[in-house]
Amino acid sequence: MITSDSNLNKADKVSDIATQREKISRRGAWAIAKDLPASFKYAAQGLGYAFLSQRNFRIHIVIGLLVSIFAVWLELPIHDVAILVITIATVLVLELINTSIEAVVDLAIGRRFHPLARIAKDCAAASVLVASVASFVIALLLIAPSFLKRIGF
Repeated sequence: MITSDSNLNKADKVSDIATQREKISRRGAWAIAKDLPASFKYAAQGLGYAFLSQRNFRIHIVIGLLVSIFAVWLELPIHDVAILVITIATVLVLELINTSIEAVVDLAIGRRFHPLARIAKDCAAASVLVASVASFVIALLLIAPSFLKRIGF
């Protein structure tokens, strides 16, 4: 089959239109960060959303700050502080993942109930709970000896 130049031009135009539509459809929430500052901006927006909309995220931030202040006040060794930073960050990261899983599930099923949606949300929340309990135990093990020594026990 022999194609004419006009058919090739039409195919190119259709391809160009499809490419333009794809670019337009990626605007807004579907936009891909074109540079590093844009990536950081999107990440900051995610943190801002979590902070403003998720009570538990704010609670974890406050507890993490208090533990950090306590660690500095007790003059904990740097490796103990590093362990505390890792555990605080782990809880915050899991809280962010939990928030995103909840949003995706809600997007997928809307306001309907589905047992798999409940399982996904409950398991995501459970991961935060497990990390929070582990972080509490780690903080207790690292802070308690220095605190008891500081108050004279």
